[in-house]
Amino acid sequence: MMAVMEEAPRLRLADRQQLRLEPFDVDSLIGPEHPARAIWRVLERMDLSRFYLPIKAVEGGPGQDATDPKILIALWLYALSDGVGSAREIARLSQAHSAYPWICGGVSVNYHLISDFRTGHGEALDELFTQVLAVLLHKGLVSLNRVAQDGTRVRASAGASSFRRERTLRRCLSEAQAQLQALKAEAEQPDPQRSARAQAARQRAATEREARLEQALAELPTVAAHHKNPKTEPRVSTTDPEARVMKMADGGFRPAYNLQLSTDTESRIIAGVGNTNAGTDTEQLEPMLEELRRRAGKLPGQALVDGGFANFESIERVAAQGVEVFAPLRKKNRTYKLDPAQPHPHDSPAIADYRERMGSTEGKATYKQRAATAETVNADLKTWRGLDRLLVRGTSKVLIVALWSALAYNLMRAITMSWL
Repeated sequence: MMAVMEEAPRLRLADRQQLRLEPFDVDSLIGPEHPARAIWRVLERMDLSRFYLPIKAVEGGPGQDATDPKILIALWLYALSDGVGSAREIARLSQAHSAYPWICGGVSVNYHLISDFRTGHGEALDELFTQVLAVLLHKGLVSLNRVAQDGTRVRASAGASSFRRERTLRRCLSEAQAQLQALKAEAEQPDPQRSARAQAARQRAATEREARLEQALAELPTVAAHHKNPKTEPRVSTTDPEARVMKMADGGFRPAYNLQLSTDTESRIIAGVGNTNAGTDTEQLEPMLEELRRRAGKLPGQALVDGGFANFESIERVAAQGVEVFAPLRKKNRTYKLDPAQPHPHDSPAIADYRERMGSTEGKATYKQRAATAETVNADLKTWRGLDRLLVRGTSKVLIVALWSALAYNLMRAITMSWL
């Protein structure tokens, strides 16, 4: 039998339209040992002046206040340490996550600001990467006595279907130029159904397409010079003309870039970052050694590379600079009957030393450090630092993105090890 209430109950009802004023302490969003605080502390000790040079708004002058570059640097470094590599996702998290609002400190950010900042300060980022490395070298935490160099191919922001032959590229360019002329003619008599912003966006997109097609045609001779299949014509991407089809780790062929990394084997700190659209590593040993000389002011005593880097000319030239190369020896087969671990009659002294070094027990033990260092760093960058796939186009922007990921990796390793 249902009970009958004589009076209506008094309840606290939900009122989602009410306005509430509550005290809010941004600094309490994260704990004192949070990685975001550690990244901010490191940045406060670095010279970031090159990031501030492009800012035109000055005290006492006109213009809107600029967002502090330190906030945007910290956002990207923390996001990459958190496995986030998308500007849109960072913008969303700045409203919905504790660490990102703490970094912003009440400053509003949006996707365009975050995205443009990532690729708009290449030289300043390069200098910051060198600064962090210099601090670790000065403290004796990185020696560069021995480095492991490796190339890792990362999927480009271009589809396989975007690659076109020369005649198709020229036809597409003619169509793009005609479209651009039509849009310019339309701009003289604006369509009242379209806003000025929409019309400007259409014209900007047409201009960028024309520029990409012109660049694709300019890249065609380089691609043709390396094209080895006489049954097919060389092709270039219309969306990312500098990307090349490469054989990936899974055996498939896709548009990609070949990122080069040199890592100190003792500290596992990345000391050099490079980028190429060459599908092989054959010519990449010396450029990366020069990258280390530029950043650290010296060359390593030993360089551990895989078989793709090994060619006798490079080994001889770097040996003349005091660098010992550790790379796999060529295996003996029916046509190659000499023992690869013993000096051959026509070997130069550098090649003879290389053979004996790789044939020794000590040399083999040393070479094992290459995979233990380089492969783990590659896996970390692709799994946790946003380098599983590229969201930018062109070799220069790809290198900048790789620098961001490598810097985030170095900072987190140094912070974890209490080096910074």
